[in-house]
Amino acid sequence: MHLPFFRLAWLAALLLLAGCSTTPARSAAGRTGSDQTGSEPAPLLLISIDALRADYLGKGDTPHLDRLARQGVRAEWMNPSYPALTFPNHFTLVTGLRPDRHGVVHNTMREEGLGDFRVADLAAVGDGRWWRAEPIWVGAEKAGLPTAIWAWPGSAAEIDGVRPTRWKPYDESVSAARRADEVARWLEEPAATRPRFAALYLEMVDGAGHEHGPDAPQTREAVREADAAVGRLIDALARKRLLDRVNVIVVSDHGMAAVLPGHVVAVEDMVPMEDATIVSIGQSVGIAPRTGRVEAAEKRLLGRHDHYECWRKGELPARWHYGRNPRVPPIVCQMDEGWDAIPAANVAKRPPGATRGSHGYDPALPSMRAAFIARGPAFRKGIVIAAFDNVDVYPLMVRLLGIPARENDGDIAPLLPGLATDK
Repeated sequence: MHLPFFRLAWLAALLLLAGCSTTPARSAAGRTGSDQTGSEPAPLLLISIDALRADYLGKGDTPHLDRLARQGVRAEWMNPSYPALTFPNHFTLVTGLRPDRHGVVHNTMREEGLGDFRVADLAAVGDGRWWRAEPIWVGAEKAGLPTAIWAWPGSAAEIDGVRPTRWKPYDESVSAARRADEVARWLEEPAATRPRFAALYLEMVDGAGHEHGPDAPQTREAVREADAAVGRLIDALARKRLLDRVNVIVVSDHGMAAVLPGHVVAVEDMVPMEDATIVSIGQSVGIAPRTGRVEAAEKRLLGRHDHYECWRKGELPARWHYGRNPRVPPIVCQMDEGWDAIPAANVAKRPPGATRGSHGYDPALPSMRAAFIARGPAFRKGIVIAAFDNVDVYPLMVRLLGIPARENDGDIAPLLPGLATDK
């Protein structure tokens, strides 16, 4: 995620939802498009390893993921959408819409009439009004296909009046291994209750990367932990002779860059607080000038600075596809790679001499590249495909499930070379 405390805050908020985290498994009888003779599409399992940088693969820390790639398809890398943050990109992956279109424009947002969105806010996280696009689990449920979600961002909310058949709130205290075991049990159920779409979220690589830096021993250990959990899940399916009957996609939301000691700017030094309100901090910094102070704020902010650059929202680089959504603040400042912008009080709390890690930088940077691996009956074996944008994952997934696609920004064409049939 954006910063380590977000994970702890998300945990505190979503644990309160645990009592509502499941609904009874529904029967397959009467399902739209269901065919109990076995001709319906294979179940689809989507796994996210937060901040698994594309170049973490193949270096000895990911034997299970590397095996999955050899048995299926791997992308050279996958491009995140702007901003390269956890909540926006996780919702992009399951809607095929860029953040500027699906509305989850940052990990921290503000909207008149709704208030502030922060992951520690139970009401916001569980409020479907913040999630204004249809994720794939809602599309699947509308088509009569049961779904089961382990803490994917957005799954705690009722969206368009629909929830997953089963969902688990984010709980950092549950080990990756236990999560993998639960998802495996879901997929091992009889056909009448087995989810047709399941999703699993793993955050440990992101947390270690933020705290210690992307190349630290602790981050490598977190990569190994996440890899072992995936291996555990895959092996469980193999023991039940289900592996070759399930399509598995492993993704990440973004990469991670090193932040050296002292590479931090206090947001109070960017603009006087009497001139503007800081809506979001970190790497993509959102700023709203106060009434009557627009000219002063723009004079202070717009243009190039030592470690960042600022634009009016309508003048951001076109390749970012960002700035039209009302939730995007009037001024956006993008930090240079390896620099953070946080409140002065938090600057003082940073340990001196410690390298950290951050993301949210320009998605075109190699450090922001995400991973993509897929295996299953729908995919060819031993294929490496060219890099593509993460909006392209959604049209692939709706094709695999055989459900109607909602309007999206993706294009399945870059992924067709990896499919067992491109017809």
